[in-house]
Amino acid sequence: MLKRLKTTKFIFIAVLSTVLYGCATSPAPVKQPQTQVSLVSAPLAPSQYLTDAAQANDPEQRDRLMLLAAHAFINQNDTGNAAKTLASIKNNLVQKSELLAEHRYLTARLLELTSTYDDALSQLNYPSQWQLADWQWVAYYQFKARLYQLIKQPIEQARQLSLLSRHLPAEQAYEVGNDIWRILQPLHEQTLLSFSQDRSNPIFSGWLQLAYIAKHYAIDPQILVQHLGNWQHDNPSHPGAVKLPTDLERALNAKPYKPKNIAVLLPLTGQREAIASTVKEGIISSYLANPDNSVSVNFYDSAQGANIAYQQAVEAGAEFIIGPLLQSEVESLLALEKQQASAMPTDVTPIPQLFLNHVDGVTPSKDRFFFALSPTDEAIDAAQKLFNDGIEQPLILASDDNIGRRMAEAFNEKWLSLTKKAAEIHYYNRGDEMKVTVQKSLGVIDSKERIARIKALLGDKIEADFRSRRDIDAIYMIASSQDLPLLKPFIDVNFSVFAEPVPLYTTSRSRVESNSRSVAQELNNLTISDIPWLLQPNQETSQVAALWPTWNNSQKRLYIMGYDALELVSKLAQMRALPGYQYTGRSGLLSVSPDGTINRQLSWGRYQRGNLRPL
Repeated sequence: MLKRLKTTKFIFIAVLSTVLYGCATSPAPVKQPQTQVSLVSAPLAPSQYLTDAAQANDPEQRDRLMLLAAHAFINQNDTGNAAKTLASIKNNLVQKSELLAEHRYLTARLLELTSTYDDALSQLNYPSQWQLADWQWVAYYQFKARLYQLIKQPIEQARQLSLLSRHLPAEQAYEVGNDIWRILQPLHEQTLLSFSQDRSNPIFSGWLQLAYIAKHYAIDPQILVQHLGNWQHDNPSHPGAVKLPTDLERALNAKPYKPKNIAVLLPLTGQREAIASTVKEGIISSYLANPDNSVSVNFYDSAQGANIAYQQAVEAGAEFIIGPLLQSEVESLLALEKQQASAMPTDVTPIPQLFLNHVDGVTPSKDRFFFALSPTDEAIDAAQKLFNDGIEQPLILASDDNIGRRMAEAFNEKWLSLTKKAAEIHYYNRGDEMKVTVQKSLGVIDSKERIARIKALLGDKIEADFRSRRDIDAIYMIASSQDLPLLKPFIDVNFSVFAEPVPLYTTSRSRVESNSRSVAQELNNLTISDIPWLLQPNQETSQVAALWPTWNNSQKRLYIMGYDALELVSKLAQMRALPGYQYTGRSGLLSVSPDGTINRQLSWGRYQRGNLRPL
């Protein structure tokens, strides 16, 4: 009887081997090794493992070889045979933690390739009582971290990496710590604070606390040092306490700007006076909100030449310069600085400067910063927003002008970096051509042409309705405020009754000036980006509206740009040293790139029931 059972198992595995691997010829039988088969990697061909499994008499050895065969199939992206192999042993798998864990791990790997990432994560839930080798825990946490990264859950990704670090040598654990730090840096400090209360994972909560301290106190190095010392005292063995992240050490050594004489270069006369006056009023309002009698803010007219205004500011003892505003003025001043740099003594430190515009191809300088309300930056921010919202196939409808094309190209460049796929872009012209562009982009014209051909063949009595595309899952409109009230209705009426309307996004450039409820009703379900100050009316917005009732939204944005520019002066050095440090300004969530560019993360709102509500 025992002999018959062994023969039956042998036949079963031999048949399975044939089914899974087709008609491949099996190599000659080899002597079964006496040592236990390792599951760490599967370097051989699946057929080799299947053949060895067919010859194995020990159930555990057989299961190990079958798991290796499944692993090898996955390495070859042969999901069909991998699934069959795993299914064949699932019900009779030897109940040993190492084997059960490997079966779940490989099943999750298979689901990653064939299904959704959420399905894969559902498999990766090992019981706490399982006793596993470090290599299995390493693979487990690495895989979970990657899956959470793919579904855009950075907190969970960092949590898994913190658990991973417990199973690594010190040097590798430090490298993982740097990865955790980079993941946490872009997150808002309130997010960090809320998750840091979880004490179940001290390493993870320690990283969250450290990231929060770095963001919250970066503006004042002395206070930052104090809180870091307290944190290190409370977490003496934490990897971040043993060696602080490099950029945090750099932030501690960075000296904040504390100028007593601030110069502002703006075109206060001439054609650009109206634009500059809004920025000036913003700077004055910012100063009056937090007056400091020890600091003077002086304005210089750049309309007669940015270089002249700059020299006047230098001669008056300026310790920090804000401006100029116009791109041509920035280019002129940068050319002058480059010319003077060669003749300047090496021990002379240039005056720190925050330009209120930016130009391409500038060599980064330690004390030079660029702050602009850039339409292209807004398009880049929108691409990130759509990506975070899970959009996979956006359609871009952009005005066929300089700004529309620049924004569409910036969106596409960012989308390519995020997804490795180009976004589909259609440019429209105003008037009747706008409707045609919308219908072409949604596939309506092709649908109507097919209906016309069918009617020509079968007669006009045939009833048919047009169909619109179903492969896109969002539309981003780059339009002016004059175009949007026409563009959105064209999109609405050109979605067929057979298709579910997709989410609509647009830019602050599209925002309609009117506060009319009926106008807002026409924009229902539209998601729009803008500076947070304009999305959340408050006492400040009411005061500005009362003081300058004729200002439009563009002027208000320039006013807030001036307000934030003065606020940033004391924060710029730390923001640059600590790239993850974000300042919540009225113009957006602000951070500084290593090249000195101020990045803005805008807020988003949605028109609902005749009102624009912040998200």
